[in-house]
Amino acid sequence: MGSSGLSRVHVFGVRHHSPRSTAMLGALLERVRPQVVLVEGPLDAGPLIDVVVDAKTEPPIAILGYATEGEPRSALWPFAAYSPEYRALRWAAEHGAQARFIDVPVGVSLARDAIEEHGPDEAREDDEPGAEADAPRALDHDPHQRAAEARGLRSFEELWEACFEAPNYTPEQFREAMLAHAALTREAHPVPWHQARDVFMAARIEDVIAEGVEPERIVAVVGAAHAVAFVTGDLDPARLALLPEPRPSAVTVIPFSYPRLAAQLGYGAGNRAPQYYQLAHEAGCDFRHATLRALLGFGDELRSRGFAASMADTIEAYRLACALAELRDKAHPGLDELREACIATMCRGDAQPVDAFLWKGVLGHRVGKVAERIGKNSLQEEFWREVNARDLPREDQATEIALQLREPVAIQTSVFLHRLRVAGVPYATFQGSYSSSAMRTRGNQDASEAGDLSALQRMREAWEAQWTPSTDVALVERIALGNTLEQITSHVLGERLGAASSTGEAASVLMEAVVTDCSRPAADAMRACDQLAATDDDLPSLARACQALAGLVTYGSSRSASPDRSSEATLRALCTKTFDRAVLRVRPACLGDEDAVAQVPLALQTLHEVALAPQAFVDREAWLRAARELVEDYAIHPSTAGVATALLYLARVIEEDEVATFVSQRLSDTLHPLAGAAYLEGFLRVNSTVLVRNRSVVETLDAFVSAVEADAFRNILPLLRRSFGSLGSTERRYFLENLIHARNLGDQARAAAVVITTQDEATLAEIGEDLDDALGDLDDLL
Repeated sequence: MGSSGLSRVHVFGVRHHSPRSTAMLGALLERVRPQVVLVEGPLDAGPLIDVVVDAKTEPPIAILGYATEGEPRSALWPFAAYSPEYRALRWAAEHGAQARFIDVPVGVSLARDAIEEHGPDEAREDDEPGAEADAPRALDHDPHQRAAEARGLRSFEELWEACFEAPNYTPEQFREAMLAHAALTREAHPVPWHQARDVFMAARIEDVIAEGVEPERIVAVVGAAHAVAFVTGDLDPARLALLPEPRPSAVTVIPFSYPRLAAQLGYGAGNRAPQYYQLAHEAGCDFRHATLRALLGFGDELRSRGFAASMADTIEAYRLACALAELRDKAHPGLDELREACIATMCRGDAQPVDAFLWKGVLGHRVGKVAERIGKNSLQEEFWREVNARDLPREDQATEIALQLREPVAIQTSVFLHRLRVAGVPYATFQGSYSSSAMRTRGNQDASEAGDLSALQRMREAWEAQWTPSTDVALVERIALGNTLEQITSHVLGERLGAASSTGEAASVLMEAVVTDCSRPAADAMRACDQLAATDDDLPSLARACQALAGLVTYGSSRSASPDRSSEATLRALCTKTFDRAVLRVRPACLGDEDAVAQVPLALQTLHEVALAPQAFVDREAWLRAARELVEDYAIHPSTAGVATALLYLARVIEEDEVATFVSQRLSDTLHPLAGAAYLEGFLRVNSTVLVRNRSVVETLDAFVSAVEADAFRNILPLLRRSFGSLGSTERRYFLENLIHARNLGDQARAAAVVITTQDEATLAEIGEDLDDALGDLDDLL
């Protein structure tokens, strides 16, 4: 590869999202006035440059490359207003120069990502293919961290601000400093992938020269580590063999946001505080001005929240920030000085307000816009149409949503949000149900709860919604699976159904299909339940299926995919068939050790609820017979017998005297107390309140525990703790009252009170005085 032409090209090494890099690049462009501007970015994104620089496009934005076949995968190239690459493209558009991207195509980056995921052989800093070459890495012997510590600074980011962003360089001085920094990076951590990209980009520059453009009329804007390769000639053409075959892919432009651009939120090639850097960019890289504006914003926020933060406090914070910078031999204050000055003056030494809400002000909330002519795919169109029509959040900030499912609009909103959830589009998180008294049950709910039987019963839903760039990324990636959210959701549910190996798993898909109003997978799931139930021997699976099928028949759903009258008979028959098979599997499932029957107690409770429901249509008597057999069966695991006993007692199938007899028989074998303790655990897990109110049961429990030998008691203690530890305050009160009665402790206490009152009051008074004196002496000693 020839390099004589390349050596005459104006190669400008930058750091991504750096205001100083952007300012220095702008000065170079004005001086050189190039004919062609070449920018590090995916080669096949060239047709999108006009959209990137369109007057209606507002950064932050990102070029999104995504796979069009096979496994969904994507890569991002974000731009802020102060990104040097964006500045170069804008300058070219404003001055009539050509602008081109010169990095490897999207398909190559995606192929490399896939290879690395299945067999990584080199470290990666972040997920942006065009940025990681220049971002500092966490090495065992990190030269960046050593350099920072040598200056008495705490991190490389602080060193970067002090040595690169704040000083007032000339373009030539900045270029030399950047090349020196990048040479250190390449020497400390050479990466073959980046070296291959060096060669690829250099070849694209040579192509432009071959078209007849004078090298002196070309400016190449690349990461500083790549610039070092161009300047030093470290460009071995053999490295191109390291580039993988490209995957089929496409590319578009999407809005981005400052929170996602922040390195503090996981973007490796970002910076610490995008909004703060935006302020510096707008002030011509005057970080003093940016610091003052940030402190003014902090003051406004503090006052809006009721804190005492005067303008004098703000001025004092600014003076302190400047003084700290001077003490640390910095040209201007940076983020560290901003934070410390705010805590010391405006927050009176308390860091909590800064961490809780103020620091978000320097991260920023800005969300970019993309010119409409870029167009959106059908999923993006549907998403934004629904968001706008239903007045859902559009910002990169978490917002709570409360839905009253009695209202048709709220029902359709719920369907929309559930489809996004199932399709894997990150936008809204299900938070559970909420009540008028305590708006909602706090905390993210398990994903299975969002689409389980409770979805048919609840009349309210709470969600937390937040648009992020990942939302648009997912909408673009999922287009390979269908053109609408319903199609995508149906596809995902179809894959889950294909992987289902039990009736319970198929029934879970059926419930999700109903919640998301997807009729085709709902019908397929019903057929799968029918087929799997014929061979399913797993009692917990059959019980879950019965619960789901019975719930659909009993409750129906406000969603239109819920069973209609024509399919209700089919559902009833399927539920009956599944229930009958589950009853046949009850005793075999109860055989085995503790691990083997771990899920069986819950399955027994589920079948009991289905059989005894007010509108039950299954064979109730068959279930009661099976449960009664468990009560009298000593071959099964004792915990399952305890569950069956408690269930029948609560259903009033066995009376108090009879249940006391069963409990007494099970707990009478004090030579094998583990079996009795396991029975007790199962017995109390069903409805401990009703059970501990039974005086005969409590007397039996007391007799069992009292009769166990000391050594054996230590062995059963974990089971007893598990059994009684689940009792709430109400259950404990009932239990204690019955225990006091069983041991006649109430009468003894009253008798003792009479004796003490009549005989020993004087003695107790003397003892009290002596005790007071002893405690006084103890205080003196301590």
